[in-house]
Amino acid sequence: MPLIDRLESRLGRFAIPGILQAIAILQLFTLGIFMFLSPEARQPYVEFLALKPDLLMQGQVWRLFTYNFIPNTNLFFALIGAMFMMWIGRGLDEAWGAFKVNLYVIGGMIFQAIGAVIFGYEGTTTWLYLASLFAFATIFPNEEILLFFILPVKIKWVAFFTAAMLAISVISAPIQIILIFFGLLNYGIAFGPDFVRSRLHSAKTANRRARFEEAQSGAAFFHQCKVCGKTDVDDRTLNFRVTDDGDEICSSCRKLG
Repeated sequence: MPLIDRLESRLGRFAIPGILQAIAILQLFTLGIFMFLSPEARQPYVEFLALKPDLLMQGQVWRLFTYNFIPNTNLFFALIGAMFMMWIGRGLDEAWGAFKVNLYVIGGMIFQAIGAVIFGYEGTTTWLYLASLFAFATIFPNEEILLFFILPVKIKWVAFFTAAMLAISVISAPIQIILIFFGLLNYGIAFGPDFVRSRLHSAKTANRRARFEEAQSGAAFFHQCKVCGKTDVDDRTLNFRVTDDGDEICSSCRKLG
């Protein structure tokens, strides 16, 4: 996107390298502290880090980010989650670069904070995991992970299964759609436009194929210029080229352009 590229050229030097890996390390650091505390002694620290809309609106802006540092209380799942986030973070850094990953991650935190303020719920780090998983699976769908350290599974199937579980949660509790919307809004913004363009391109390709099949039977033309409207039936000498938007332009209009 030209806008993001311009922002990166101006603000890229402020990006945090490996931001997801840094969050995972901070989760492990917090977990290390919690391991030496009783559940009662941990609670004030959790309260200090949590995304609480009323306290956020009172000026405690650190809560925009620090709720993602609260680890899973189960040591095994906390370690697995941190390792998984580091792995995903390295992949996204390689694909996007530090600035775009920062924009994606921090944007997701801000969107979740907006949802929390509007609807009064407390944010959780779950949505950071899910948004990162879906982004990684979209970019590297055939990358494999070892499920339970044994079974190799492509990451796209993990993402599909997770999406199915989210859909089931919405069916059982429709209010969940609010959490999903704000939790995954950064994913929708990052990948939604490309998805729509690809669907439109596929529709145009299917339309051209249908016209070709009709032309084979002598019923219609195959190519039609978007600019002048001429077809290959009108002028057999015309050559047609398909633009990036999926439109066809004849050789005469290309010369005029």
